[in-house]
Amino acid sequence: MRYFFLWAALFTTVIISCKSKSERDFEASQKVATDSANFTKIQWLDSIVSFGTINKGEKVVVKFRCKNIGNKPLILASVRPGCGCTVADYTKEPIAPGTEGLITASFDSNKTGSAGEVDKTIIVTTNTINSTTYLHFRGIIKGEGNNDKVAIPHEMPQKKINS
Repeated sequence: MRYFFLWAALFTTVIISCKSKSERDFEASQKVATDSANFTKIQWLDSIVSFGTINKGEKVVVKFRCKNIGNKPLILASVRPGCGCTVADYTKEPIAPGTEGLITASFDSNKTGSAGEVDKTIIVTTNTINSTTYLHFRGIIKGEGNNDKVAIPHEMPQKKINS
């Protein structure tokens, strides 16, 4: 029983220390992103992307590139999709002056309401003067909500009833 408590205490300590480190890293990046002494300049090489036409149910991966054109490291402090049909990943380490960073958006057309034109947004916060940028990707989804078939019975002929 004594070993159980020892292992439980060790496990709890490891979990708390890992969480604290990630929280500290996040807080540090947020602080740098809002500290005007660390501001740099960003150039979006792709801020609007068209993925064309896809069929309902297909998934699309869209990439946005940015370049640090300032003289301090560029930090992508926060990257948030505008809806639940998109998952975003991005360059997490600081982007050195003169180099590029990448934001990748994975879009699942099954998670959208209906077919038709879509315009999705990714909200990016950086350590620049205009710290919030809205990236867009657009396209057309063909087809219905799913590929399930629906059987509709034929209309039954009505019999005449003699009175």
